[in-house]
Amino acid sequence: MVETEIIETLAQSMCFLSLTAFIFIASFSRNERMELMAQNFIMFSLLITAGILWWLSTAGGELWGSNYLPKPLSLLCVVVAIAARLNIKG
Repeated sequence: MVETEIIETLAQSMCFLSLTAFIFIASFSRNERMELMAQNFIMFSLLITAGILWWLSTAGGELWGSNYLPKPLSLLCVVVAIAARLNIKG
C-alpha cells in the first residue's frame, strides 16, 4: 500500500503542474495548434489530479492539514478541466 504522504506529494505536484500550464495558456494561444495542445494537456493533467485527490481522500490522507479538502478540490479540478476545453475568442 502506498503511504498517504507520497500521494499527498503527488497531488501537490500535479496541482502545481496544472496551474503552471494554466498560467502560460496566453503564451500558447498565439499559435492555434499550440493552444489546442496546451488545452489538452491542462485537461488531462487536471483529470489526473482529480483522480489522485480522490485517491488521497479514500486513503485517509490530508491535504494542507485537512482531510476534508481533497474531495471538493477533485470536483473543482473536473470543472476546470471541462472549462479548459472551452475555446473563447474575444
